[in-house]
Amino acid sequence: MFHPADLNNKFPHAGKKLSIALGALLVSGYAHSQSVSMDFSNEYNASSIHAQGDAYFIDKLAELTDGDIDITLHTGGSLGFNSGDHFYGVADGAVEIADTLSGTMSGIDSLFLLSSLPFIVDDVADARRLYDIAKPYYEEVFADNNQVLLYASPWPPSGIWSEDEVASQDDLENLKIRTFDRNGTETFRNVGASPVSLSWADVVPQLATGGIEAVLTSAEAGANASFWEHQNYFAGVQYAIPLNMVHMNRAAFESLTDAQQEAVMEAASQTDQHNWEAVETRTEENYQTLGEHDVVISDPVSDELLTPLKEAASSVVESWLEKTGDDGESILSEFRGAE
Repeated sequence: MFHPADLNNKFPHAGKKLSIALGALLVSGYAHSQSVSMDFSNEYNASSIHAQGDAYFIDKLAELTDGDIDITLHTGGSLGFNSGDHFYGVADGAVEIADTLSGTMSGIDSLFLLSSLPFIVDDVADARRLYDIAKPYYEEVFADNNQVLLYASPWPPSGIWSEDEVASQDDLENLKIRTFDRNGTETFRNVGASPVSLSWADVVPQLATGGIEAVLTSAEAGANASFWEHQNYFAGVQYAIPLNMVHMNRAAFESLTDAQQEAVMEAASQTDQHNWEAVETRTEENYQTLGEHDVVISDPVSDELLTPLKEAASSVVESWLEKTGDDGESILSEFRGAE
């Protein structure tokens, strides 16, 4: 291996100069290494509430680090990852940070189905309280898989988008409806529909080709994807307020200086607060947009629709409790006990 000391005998001055030069390069390289570039994957488009929250995080982090951490947000699945790919993509370091629909990680741990358990929460305040109770459990799963949980990104309440009006259980019979995780698939199968679990990237193509007739998602998601081009109705059944989780590769996090790590967690804390505040008014804003595109909105919905859906959901919650054992029981007991 070459070392500048090898030149000392024959060329003492050259060796000294080279040592000085290499030392300067090392100092320069160390200083440069404190500036970090990372990629951030998000399956949803840039105008979505989640991408806006992620952009807020990036801006806050840039402020706190004077631009030393440069994060590029890739929306619309442009990196080639959808939510179902994110958990292992981040764990393996294929991408440093991702914004992931929680239910798509249920194959890792059924805990991730908590926020989409049907009819557990009544409003955003409930959803936040449930998240705060469960957060240590989420953090442990991520930590066990080489990741750091940064913040939550809540959706507005889920409803039913449809081409024809859905106003009763009869309207759900054999309805080909897209669901976003196991909870939704089981609930709508229980009520007589024909659910199809699809990643977000596949929803609009399936609507366009008639592969599905309806979609379980929020007014927010439908507005961002211009669902009014395919769907005429939105029923605000308040099915759930599911979460996206923003998580970071632990090795990438630990490669940062202590000050940078503190800045990441501070920016994450500020973004968490921002996201929960932003979702409070989002449904009202979405409904205004839907009205401008002649979407017929039912909210509240009739008991003829809501009652059978809630009855169909009860076994889904029981099944989740069986899968999650003591952890699930502890979380829901604390949540219900504080009501």
